[in-house]
Amino acid sequence: MKILLSFSLLVTLFACSEQTNSILNKYTSSDLEQIFESQQINACFTIYDLKNDAKLSYNPERLDSAYLPASTFKIINSMIALETKVIKDENEIIKWDSIDRSYANWNKDQNLKSALKYSAVWVYQELARKIGEEKMNYWVKACNYGNRNINGGIDIFWLNGDIRISANQQIDFLKKLYLNQLPFSQKNQEIVKEIMIVDQTATYTIRAKTGWAMRINNQIGWYVGYIERDKNVYFFTINMDIKNYDDAEKRKLIVSKILDHLQLTK
Repeated sequence: MKILLSFSLLVTLFACSEQTNSILNKYTSSDLEQIFESQQINACFTIYDLKNDAKLSYNPERLDSAYLPASTFKIINSMIALETKVIKDENEIIKWDSIDRSYANWNKDQNLKSALKYSAVWVYQELARKIGEEKMNYWVKACNYGNRNINGGIDIFWLNGDIRISANQQIDFLKKLYLNQLPFSQKNQEIVKEIMIVDQTATYTIRAKTGWAMRINNQIGWYVGYIERDKNVYFFTINMDIKNYDDAEKRKLIVSKILDHLQLTK
């Protein structure tokens, strides 16, 4: 009995020591506060270490507040489009409708990879219309995405409709995507993870998506994703108030500064 108790104690101690090994434990919210204050942005941020079940956050009171997902919805929209076969794969060409939308990267034929990269709204609106309200509603609910409410128009609900998602819910969704635990085929989840890559080196890979709810009075910005390195993954989300274009540019800038400060991109 004593041997069993001793072994149990050792296992517990080992587990606890593993839990405190996260690189995030070397930092505090004050480290993040300095970065946000330097950029003069009202926001929240969280980063979650999957292997060590550790989290570091800034302005945690806002993490459960829900907002329009804006273009971060393109992540799930891509998987729904693939799963419902309204698009064959990431290489299928979506013909430009010749409407000038003032963005050179939008005014041309697209595929799923380029549409996500350039956040081409018209492509995802076309995909959403082809998916239809019934199937869109089914998959959003099946994924337990945000408040699961797609009211407001099938091709605009994520831009100024009723759907809302919090920073913590974004992390939960990304974690399921990384682990292939969403109710889509593994193939389709892997395709979307591949087209989400925004930076890749010999040391790390970052998969992420920006979002900017521009069609509302109190504009909101997102940058959500995760970084893989050293056989581990760190999920991150920033949600911030946006007053002008310069603020919008700070979404990725702030996250980049944080990842650098945490030694994750070095």
